[in-house]
Amino acid sequence: MPYASGRAATAWPDLSWSAEVERAAAPLYEKVARVVPPVEWRVFAPLILAINALKAERGAVILAHSYQTPEIYHCVADIVGDSLQLARQAAEVEADILVQCGVHFMAETAKLLNPTKRVLCPDPGAGCSLAASITAADVRALRRRYPGVPIVAYVNTSAAVKAEVDLCCTSSNAVTVVESLGAPRVIVVPDRYLAAYVASQTTIEIIAWPGACEVHERFTGEDIARYREGDGDLRIIAHPECPPDVIAASDFTGSTSAMIAWVRANRPRRVALITECSMADNLAAEMPETDFVRPCNLCPHMKKITLTKILACLRTLGGEITIDPAVAEGARQSVRRMIDLGS
Repeated sequence: MPYASGRAATAWPDLSWSAEVERAAAPLYEKVARVVPPVEWRVFAPLILAINALKAERGAVILAHSYQTPEIYHCVADIVGDSLQLARQAAEVEADILVQCGVHFMAETAKLLNPTKRVLCPDPGAGCSLAASITAADVRALRRRYPGVPIVAYVNTSAAVKAEVDLCCTSSNAVTVVESLGAPRVIVVPDRYLAAYVASQTTIEIIAWPGACEVHERFTGEDIARYREGDGDLRIIAHPECPPDVIAASDFTGSTSAMIAWVRANRPRRVALITECSMADNLAAEMPETDFVRPCNLCPHMKKITLTKILACLRTLGGEITIDPAVAEGARQSVRRMIDLGS
């Protein structure tokens, strides 16, 4: 497959800080100056300029999840958003090369929707506790245990799992997806907390799998009470992957995109986002009037993606995502059915 550069690899660029680099990167630093200190920017700026130059040379598009750090999210990404937004937009881009700055299952989803394109992950070892909590064999066992009951898989699953289920969902559309099946009982895998949240929003009986996000499950209702102590202005918004006591104690619950939309619409004076903490950094960069209280739980998998790895990925076209064709067809159908719902 031809690429814009005409080469399989490029030379490693000069990454030293200089007055020229400072001038060239100044417009980008304006975007992140509130959350990236100058001492870090001297390291980031040469990498960012090199990535953006090589991205243009390769004709590549960079997709970044909202949990990526600000220097990636604001300075090199072409498309940003939560897993549903990235899934939709990945299906529409025209570039031959997609670089997915997120965890492995996100890169797999991008590949499912773009089978003829080269999809790269800067660190294919960037996993997910949810994706690791269930296998295709587990789904087949659920089929045998609950014959005739439809199964919905959160997108935080492997392609092999997606191939075994009826439909995929994200935290943005899980309730809509479950109700679209018209069944009295639905199995929702693998996040037990998302399943509990869906059950609270619908009359359909939800059968849950006992998986959890290692970031969100660490939050507790006691944490929320502690954040509120002596801080009557603080608004707290939570992700549905959090435990039920966290959701009950919060002012708003919604997906990554819904949380961002809520903050932008309500412009609270002080807010705590009960989710992976890089999202607060990314919003703080664009909203100087809001004080973001940061109960910082970092995703160790998301943080495997760095500027250095993105540059290396673009240089060598390494980290390519491949999916067994026998798995890809079924998995693609599950994702497509979700996107076709239009929610």
